[in-house]
Amino acid sequence: MGSEGHTLSMLFFPLMAQGHMLPMLDMAKLFAMRGVEATVLTTPGNAPLVRPFLDRANAGPVARPMRLRLVPFPSGTGLPEGCENLSSIPAREMPSLRVEFFRAVSRLREPFGWVLGDLLPDCVVTDMFLPWTQDVAAGLGIPRLVFHGTSFFSLCVAESLHRHRPLETLPAEAETLVIPGLPHRVEMLRSQIPNPPEEARELFDQVRESESKSYGVVVNSFYELEPDYARHYREVVGRRAWHIGPVALCNRDDDADKSARGYEAAIGRDDCLRWLDSKGAGSVLYVCFGSMSDFGAAQLREMALGLEACGHPFVWAVRSDGDEWVPEGFEERVRGRGLIIRGWAPQILILNHPSVGGFVTHCGWNSSLEGVSAGLPLVTWPLFAEQFFNERLIVDVLRIGVSVGVKEYAMKPEERRVVDAATIRNAAEAVMGSGEEAQERRRRARELGETARRAVGKGGSSYKDMSNLIEELMEKKKKNAVQAQTPLTI
Repeated sequence: MGSEGHTLSMLFFPLMAQGHMLPMLDMAKLFAMRGVEATVLTTPGNAPLVRPFLDRANAGPVARPMRLRLVPFPSGTGLPEGCENLSSIPAREMPSLRVEFFRAVSRLREPFGWVLGDLLPDCVVTDMFLPWTQDVAAGLGIPRLVFHGTSFFSLCVAESLHRHRPLETLPAEAETLVIPGLPHRVEMLRSQIPNPPEEARELFDQVRESESKSYGVVVNSFYELEPDYARHYREVVGRRAWHIGPVALCNRDDDADKSARGYEAAIGRDDCLRWLDSKGAGSVLYVCFGSMSDFGAAQLREMALGLEACGHPFVWAVRSDGDEWVPEGFEERVRGRGLIIRGWAPQILILNHPSVGGFVTHCGWNSSLEGVSAGLPLVTWPLFAEQFFNERLIVDVLRIGVSVGVKEYAMKPEERRVVDAATIRNAAEAVMGSGEEAQERRRRARELGETARRAVGKGGSSYKDMSNLIEELMEKKKKNAVQAQTPLTI
């Protein structure tokens, strides 16, 4: 039982989506490396992703074995048969099926309560999109920590938009707005601000309310990356928060762990390394848009032509089964210079290879932070969610990125304007080029990468913040134990 002895026990319950599960698994591993008894909760359909991760961790650096608990995914949900992960829904069906997915996940409330009552952990960490876990945990007297999976910066921007509601007073003819009340001047296009449907707004209201009742927030970031926003989130937004990242750096010492992270890669580790080893230092541009981003044939064609025109070696992870987008003769012309991976790519392995010098990204926080941790400058190509917020952090605050110039928030590929090949080539050249501005951008990115590695190392800012959290939870556990043993007096 979690209440026995002096060991801290924690239950980790990620949202069943690739971009949410991977960082929480890394987080659980980091806590287990510090002696915490860590248990991960998910559904049987997601066990093939989680179990190999736990097996590798248990065979390596963790101080205590990590455990897995499963609860059945609800049936009769209106989702495709066997769909237990948000990332398995095609992007074109996402707007309609996303609501059904979250309805199904909310039906895990009762089995979550059974597991929590059985384990009685000292703390539970759950995804922001599982707001109902707060009431279940509170009913058992267990503190709940929220995991958002994004930056302090984007959390502060989102809170400012909610608190000040600048769009409501923005003149109809105005195309841009300045986000009020932030440490920096952050200007965005009106068209880049999320405008979620009514059912999504209800979920975000529940997320916000549950967070205000929770014990605090754990953030996959490090203090030196965004100090003004770490302070702003704590002091102005008013949330208790601990920065414990970059969590993916728990995999930094093992090429096998890096290449096996997530789904099975569409290229063998040795083949990937052999290709990268054949290229010069900092010469390769890596292009990947995450696990939930999709593009139409016209955009993929322009990407292909832009990468061909930029002249640099490139690795391109493509989520497309067909070939209708491939320009005639493209693969022959770039043979040896371009490595095209159709499917899941071993991203951390690639980003940290010495031959890689830049990263074209959708600005999802996992990818953004992995690029930062590798010390790379970024070409920013946001699509939806909080990705446009992260772009402003990367380009305007950190000054390690070049925007490809996307102006509209859009979930569906057919709703996006096509970015032409020349624009893609120019953005790539701005990051990979030899000019003074490009060199200065690379210098800043390299320094941030070094700082990221120090942050999670012993004595670093994230290491210390995790220590503070563990110590605080241990003190709470001891206090609860004393109170439980103290007889009531009348």
